[in-house]
Amino acid sequence: MTTSARHPAARVVDAVKVYGRGDTEVRALDGVSVDFPAGRFTAVMGPSGSGKSTLMHCAAGLDTLTSGAALVGDTDLSALDDRRLTLLRRDRIGFVFQAFNLLPTLTVAENITLPLDLAGRPVDRERFDRLVDTVGLRDRLHHRPAELSGGQQQRVAVARAFAGDPDVVFADEPTGNLDSRSGEEVLRLLGRTVHETGRTVVMVTTTRSPPPTPTR
Repeated sequence: MTTSARHPAARVVDAVKVYGRGDTEVRALDGVSVDFPAGRFTAVMGPSGSGKSTLMHCAAGLDTLTSGAALVGDTDLSALDDRRLTLLRRDRIGFVFQAFNLLPTLTVAENITLPLDLAGRPVDRERFDRLVDTVGLRDRLHHRPAELSGGQQQRVAVARAFAGDPDVVFADEPTGNLDSRSGEEVLRLLGRTVHETGRTVVMVTTTRSPPPTPTR
């Protein structure tokens, strides 16, 4: 499903997230409203503990808000039961995490297509080939994660996130486990993938430098 350009790909409205009670209460989000434009790369930047990962997790349906609303397109996540929320995350959202989260027994190609395989959806070979060329892994498709560098593993995770043609990809500190050079390569890769696929990326990071985003 493609998000209309007339609407944000995702957004939160008056978002409040509270952990704990009484003396241990922590308000990670306190009335936050933000739109994530379709077809754009948005970076949410701030120090550790500022609530940026909580914002992303709630916007992506990985966590629930205490109050307020989180929407993907026009779908209010709070209106979905567990089954429909799982289907939405599977079909309309991609994820890139700091820890890569690749399956060690699968090849690069199998890791990239894993979400499609789990959903029982056919692999669009033309799209797959474009993604592989975009992330520069054509000569690594039959390797396993342990045979790759950290930067290469994160490229696999980026390709996997885009493989199902989601409305929006959420990236949580995707360069956190990488050296500065590999981190810059991953940021450029994310920007290039947004430019070439027209998809939406929302990234949270503690970096001081904004990611390079091609003009569309």
